[in-house]
Amino acid sequence: MKMTYKTSRTCSHSIDLEVEDGIVKKVRFNGGCMGNTRGISSLVEGMPVEEVIRRLEGIDCNGRGTSCPDQLAKALKTTI
Repeated sequence: MKMTYKTSRTCSHSIDLEVEDGIVKKVRFNGGCMGNTRGISSLVEGMPVEEVIRRLEGIDCNGRGTSCPDQLAKALKTTI
């Protein structure tokens, strides 16, 4: 399944993802801090969706109530 998730309250404006059989295959943040978002993408590719959600959900950035990692968790929740 390929999808684009529109983020909210983050520097990135959307996330392109691909999930296959419950495994994160590809993640690309559009906008945001390139080093951090590329790092997150590299770390989670190949991981089970549930594990990524468990690790990233609820991470806050500067008191925004969300972050790029948290938005990725929200996006992945829609694939379950």
